[in-house]
Amino acid sequence: MKSQNVLIMGAAGRDFHNFNMVYRGNDAYRVVAFTATQIPDIAGRKYPAALAGKGYPKGIPIYDEKDMPELIKKLKVDLVVFSYSDQSHEDVMHKGSIAMAAGADFMMMGPDHTMVKSTKPVISICAVRTGCGKSQTTRRVAEILLKAGKKVVAVRHPMPYGDLVKQKVQRFATLADLDKHECTIEEREEYEPHIVRGVIIYAGVDYEAILREAEKEADVVLWDGGNNDLPFYKSDLEIVVVDPHRPGHEVAYYPGETNTRRADVIVINKIDTASGDDIDEVRFNVHEVNPTAIVVDAASPLTVTGAEKIQGKRVLVVEDGPTLTHGEMQYGAGVMAARKFGAAELVDPRPFAVGTIKGTFEKYPEIGVLLPAMGYGKKQMKDLEKTINSTKCDLVVIATPIDLGRLIKINKPTVRVEYSLQEIGQPTLETVLRAKKFIK
Repeated sequence: MKSQNVLIMGAAGRDFHNFNMVYRGNDAYRVVAFTATQIPDIAGRKYPAALAGKGYPKGIPIYDEKDMPELIKKLKVDLVVFSYSDQSHEDVMHKGSIAMAAGADFMMMGPDHTMVKSTKPVISICAVRTGCGKSQTTRRVAEILLKAGKKVVAVRHPMPYGDLVKQKVQRFATLADLDKHECTIEEREEYEPHIVRGVIIYAGVDYEAILREAEKEADVVLWDGGNNDLPFYKSDLEIVVVDPHRPGHEVAYYPGETNTRRADVIVINKIDTASGDDIDEVRFNVHEVNPTAIVVDAASPLTVTGAEKIQGKRVLVVEDGPTLTHGEMQYGAGVMAARKFGAAELVDPRPFAVGTIKGTFEKYPEIGVLLPAMGYGKKQMKDLEKTINSTKCDLVVIATPIDLGRLIKINKPTVRVEYSLQEIGQPTLETVLRAKKFIK
């Protein structure tokens, strides 16, 4: 039987994993192209032959998603596979309609066909949207396990923005490893907080190969999810974080709603800063679609070193990039800290934006009066530096998970906002882990 021609829609992560798990070495299909979005400078590259395997001696080309209708016709695509995350249900079906109108079938892949089984216990931490607080939740789970004497290895959702062959399996145990692997700001934001807490972290492209390496040094493997994607590993406990600052999104976004419905534990985060009505809406929606899930209430308390410097100042707030872009948040911990500690004004960085940062504001005009810490490569990091240094303000409030001042040179005073997860009342994550026998 003739093989089907497949186009995989992605963003340099889930798309590669789906290919590796289902299509690599599968004679029933031939993947003729990937498309890319969300991440700059991915289109125009190739998924290399060394990773694609038999049947792909020239690798697989990656195109811009906007070219999909023409690609379907030109490459005689039979099937389009949607393989990235943090999209509203409506947007997913708009993309499906575009694919089907061009003559292709359209599908999404479920967890059972794409999850890798581990020989070690796996706890996954995922979310219903980017920016819910899954990173600090993962750190909290790691802290509990380490305190109980467990060897913990975290595996982070992919962010392969460099040489994909070199990035097949990456291990980070020291801060020097971040330089060795030429990590972007986005990668450092996810890896560094684990490293400084003594947790080894793996990432890369081939997640079965990554898991086999992680298993060699772990009592427990933590899946540290990205965006609102599903876990890549079959999990013994699925923890999912929801955000009452975006009520309703837990049942309105792909594949976040799937996470809501699958979760063993739901963490309702940020209850210290969300309204009671919004918290109630999230709680109601969670109960409606997953009434058996354990619900943990949590806050994200802010810590600001030098908070007194904010009082009365005109401040530029720099927030986590993905949270503001495809995460669609218009504020984060930096804005909340600026308001809490008496900033006179939030300075609009848009008139001062240059290069790729200016392009980010054009692509995501709803971001508003704050600066996303975009850094998908050296050029974008330089553009971020120029934008910050050109912005006329008294102080820069940095609310990224890492200290940007170590990566770029900032020509004005800064303060850094940090945040953690704090459970409120019962149950706590520790009592859940004990009840599920991950710790004694």
